[in-house]
Amino acid sequence: MSTVRVEEAVGMVLGHDLTKIVPGEFKGAAFKKGHVIKQEDIKELKRMGKNHINIIELQEGQIHEDEAALRTARALAGNGVFLKGPSEGKVELKAMFRGIVKMNEAALNHINEIEEVAVATIHSNTLVEEGQCLAATRIIPLSILEEKILQLEEIGEACDPCIISVYQLKPMKIGLIVTGTEVYEGRIQDSFAPVMKEKIKHYGCSMLDLQYCPDDLTMIEHAIGQMIEEGADIVLACGGMSVDADDVTPLAIRNVSEEVVSYGVPIIPGNMLMLAYKGSTAFMGIPGAAIFLKNTSLDILLPRILCGERLTRKDLTAYGHGGLCLGCKTCIYPMCPYGK
Repeated sequence: MSTVRVEEAVGMVLGHDLTKIVPGEFKGAAFKKGHVIKQEDIKELKRMGKNHINIIELQEGQIHEDEAALRTARALAGNGVFLKGPSEGKVELKAMFRGIVKMNEAALNHINEIEEVAVATIHSNTLVEEGQCLAATRIIPLSILEEKILQLEEIGEACDPCIISVYQLKPMKIGLIVTGTEVYEGRIQDSFAPVMKEKIKHYGCSMLDLQYCPDDLTMIEHAIGQMIEEGADIVLACGGMSVDADDVTPLAIRNVSEEVVSYGVPIIPGNMLMLAYKGSTAFMGIPGAAIFLKNTSLDILLPRILCGERLTRKDLTAYGHGGLCLGCKTCIYPMCPYGK
């Protein structure tokens, strides 16, 4: 650190905070440590009585923390991501729109192994809102060797797709089938359809059709087939997903589908969910937990399908680590460990 006249400090890095005091109005840092002195700052510095200041001299091959954080963020950012900053040496990566955020965890770990570099993110596969912060970057000291930033930029360039991306939810057409003889015959009131209608709306989709079926294999299969003919992107078959003798919904889905990904998922609540496909149409058998609980396996998996993902059994089994809802009194999902 060295001392220079303020007139000679343009382009140099301030070595410590400079406090400004306006009696009865303000007391705080007018210029913070690490600030790069600009020509327009000179007048204000002199008004504060600063004729000389302590500055940090960047050595050859070093870059300032603001530039380092910005270059790091650019190396991370992919589809659906914009940058905010730098501010006090930090740059934030934010979502351009509502969607699912994807992180290349191996690349993130590789970057954070570079000494003096710090990148912190939210969890991959989180449903995020427009403008939500996804990650923040900064370096630990006020300056860093440029070769370290070049190293992380190479890591970013090697990633396809990029290290951090957001995939927008698509407004898909969803067919809804509610099964159960007791509902079909009017002995009890349907609880599924009102909940599912709100959920379909919440995810920005449209309900193509609603049909009721008794616990009859042929009728459920016919209803699913009719939904496909009508152009459904997703068919939600609600009810009859347990192992009771009358519950034939899983068999109907199996008979109509070309690929059964899984009947049962390691996510609680909602572990009796079924996922299958016929062509590009996804079939989901929805267990009764979705009626009573705000967030179940449906809310973890459906947004990923709405982003255009075709889920595999490996995708589902990965939820065994993190798939247990803690049942908090105040639910903050999706910003919690559930489904991460």
